[in-house]
Amino acid sequence: MIQIKNSTKQDIKEIFRLYEIATGFQKTRYTVHWPIFDRGLVENEIDENRQWKIEMDGKTACIFATTFDDPKIWEERNEDAAIYIHRIATNPDFRGQNLVAEIVKWAKVYAAEHKKEYIRMDTVGENTKLIAYYGKCGFDYLGPLTLKDTEGLPAHYNNATVSLFEISLKSNR
Repeated sequence: MIQIKNSTKQDIKEIFRLYEIATGFQKTRYTVHWPIFDRGLVENEIDENRQWKIEMDGKTACIFATTFDDPKIWEERNEDAAIYIHRIATNPDFRGQNLVAEIVKWAKVYAAEHKKEYIRMDTVGENTKLIAYYGKCGFDYLGPLTLKDTEGLPAHYNNATVSLFEISLKSNR
């Protein structure tokens, strides 16, 4: 059974293990990869109930973070009522189980509970396989955007072009 729930401080070691695995995978395939994330960032997300985990069979299958505000990436569109999903990292033992689709199902309910009209994500670069996969999960690909102001963002956003993705929930109401 799949459960999505908030991560706790006891999950920090596993969160960073999954980030390390994801970064290692990224290094084998892409020129841009995740930096080592600041522990304080993750602790803050946990304190604010914005760091999540998918549990299957009592194990952490996947982690991700959310926010309702992402102005550096979404610029003027940040004014829209949206939930933003960041840093999805899947436990290799659970790859191939379409966990992003599970996140989307959960996010639709979570967004409605918080009166949000969009679910949004970004990824650095223009990874065609990832773009196609996110499309299968229900996201519209909005295209690339060269970031103007990356101060305060994790290092992989420096001088980056990001691919933007969105699911509009406005038509579902």
